[in-house]
Amino acid sequence: MKDIITKLNKAFESRIRLAIMSVLSVNDAVSFNYLKELLEVTDGNLASHLKALENMNYITAIKQFIGRKPNTSYQITTLGRLSFQEHLNALETLIK
Repeated sequence: MKDIITKLNKAFESRIRLAIMSVLSVNDAVSFNYLKELLEVTDGNLASHLKALENMNYITAIKQFIGRKPNTSYQITTLGRLSFQEHLNALETLIK
């Protein structure tokens, strides 16, 4: 049983990070504002979770301008996708 618990990724213990990774795993890219509205979190709260995932190389930020307005969207990286899938597999094993 201990082996199952060690396979859980601490990066995804937060419900917000789990939700971010879930959304990004099924979308090509998602804007900051979309994530904020979907998850119903503050700018600062979301930004800190996104930064943590970015620092672990699980997601990447795409900064661009739409017209004159800055727009930041996020994508899951290959490492992020693999790590998240391993976490989901460990959860599934734990539940069984």
